Amino acid sequence: MQYFSGRFKEKASNSILEFHSTIQFEDKLAYYDIMGSIAHVRGLGKQGIVTVEEAELIEKTLREILEDIESKKIKFSIEYEDIHMNVEKNLIDRIGDIGKKLHTGRSRNDQCALDLKLYIKDEIKKVQSYLMELIEILIKMAKENVKTYMPGFTHLQKAQPISFAHYLLAYVEMFKRDYKRLENTFELTNYSPLGSAALAGTSYPLDMEYTSKVLGFKGPIANSLDGVSDRDHVMSFISDLSIIMVHLSRFCEEIVVYSSNDFSYIELSDKFSTGSSIMPQKKNPDAAELIRGKSGRVFGDMMSILTTMKGIPLAYNKDMQEDKEALFDAIDTVKKCIDVFNGMISTTKSLKENMLKACHDGFINATDVADYLTNKGMSFRDAYKIVGSIVAYCIDNKKTLDNLSMEEYKTYSELFENNIYEEISIEKCVEKRTTIGGPSEKSINSHIESVDKFIEKEVENLKSYKLNDIF
Repeated sequence: MQYFSGRFKEKASNSILEFHSTIQFEDKLAYYDIMGSIAHVRGLGKQGIVTVEEAELIEKTLREILEDIESKKIKFSIEYEDIHMNVEKNLIDRIGDIGKKLHTGRSRNDQCALDLKLYIKDEIKKVQSYLMELIEILIKMAKENVKTYMPGFTHLQKAQPISFAHYLLAYVEMFKRDYKRLENTFELTNYSPLGSAALAGTSYPLDMEYTSKVLGFKGPIANSLDGVSDRDHVMSFISDLSIIMVHLSRFCEEIVVYSSNDFSYIELSDKFSTGSSIMPQKKNPDAAELIRGKSGRVFGDMMSILTTMKGIPLAYNKDMQEDKEALFDAIDTVKKCIDVFNGMISTTKSLKENMLKACHDGFINATDVADYLTNKGMSFRDAYKIVGSIVAYCIDNKKTLDNLSMEEYKTYSELFENNIYEEISIEKCVEKRTTIGGPSEKSINSHIESVDKFIEKEVENLKSYKLNDIF
C-alpha cells in the first residue's frame, strides 16, 4: 500500500499493482467492508476517540458510498489495491481529513479477517437454505415411496430388498449432517477480530465487546495474533462445501446409473436432460454428470487454501489474500450445484414397477432364507452354507428362490415348510426389518417424523437469522 505511505520514494510499477491487487474480485465484500467500518467508527465515537459529529459524518458518507457501489456509480482502481483502500479513498475524497480518522486503531489485517467472517456467516446461511430445500424435497419423495420396493446394493451388486423411501432417507441423513456441519462452522466463525489491528491490538481504548455486538458476533476473539492470522473459517467452510459435493456426487452417480436403460429405476425430466447431436434416441443425464464433475473443482479449492495456509508464520502474510478466490469459487459452485440438483431431483419420477421387477432377480431374499432356517434352530453359519448351495442350484437350473418347489427345498433341509414362500416375499423381507433405521414402513415413518421435526425447527432458525440492524 503506497497511497498513504511516506516510506517509498518511487511509485509502484503497474505490474506489481496488478499482481497483488485483489479489487478485481473483491466486490462481493464491499457491503461487509462498509458494515465493519460503520461498526468501527461507531466504536470510535462511543469511546471519544473521534467526536460524535465526526463519527456520524463518516457513517453517513459510508452509507452513501455503499449506495453508489450498489448502483455501479463507483469504479474501483487497482492503484488502491483492495476493497478496503478503495472505500477509504472514496471516503477521504468526499469529506477530506475527517475521513482519514476512520482508520484509527485499525489495520487492513483485522479488516480482511472481519470482512471475510461477516461474508462467510451470511453464505453459510444461504447454503443451509439450499440444503433445507433439498431435504424437504427428499422427504416429500420418501413419503410417496414408503412401499416402493427396490434392490439395495453393496459393491453395486444386488444385496437385499429395501424401499425407495429408505434409499432417499440415506441421503437425507447425509445432507442433515452437512447442514449441522455448517452450523458448527458458523459457531466457530462467530467471533469478531475487529480491534486486533495489525497483530498486537491497539493502544486506543476500543470497546471490542461493543463492536462485536453491533456486528452480530458472540464476542471478540481472545488473541490478536490469532485474530488477524486465522483462516480456519475459510478452510472449515470449504471443507464443509467439499463434503456436500461428495454427497451430491455420489447421489448423481446413482442417478446416472438408475436412469440408464439397463436399470430404468427412475426417469429424469426432459427439463434436466439433454440429447445427442447424432443419436436421436439418447436422453442424457448431463445435469447429474456436471454436478459430479464439479466436485473436483471444489476439492481443488480445498487443496488450494490448505496449501496456502500450511507454512505461514504468525501473523498476517500476503499469501493469505489467496484465500478469497478459492472461497468465492467454492461457494458459487456449490450453490449452483444444489440449485440445479434440487430442480432435477424434484422432477424425477420413480418407476415403481421396474424397481419391483428388479427385486425378483439376483436372489436378494437369500439372507431371509438363511434367517428362516436360523429361526427354526439351525446355526446361522450352517444355514448360510445351505442357502449358498440352493442359490448355486437355482443358477444352474434358471430358477429363483420364489419358484423353487417344496420338494427341491426339502432336499436341502427338512426344516423348510410351505410358509417359506411368504417369509421370503419382497414385501415381507422389507417389512419385517423394523429396527431403527431399517426399511420397514414402521421404521421409515418414524424416521420421517423425526426429519419433519428437524425441518420445522431449522426452517424457523433460518427465518430468524438476520445480518444485524446496522443498516
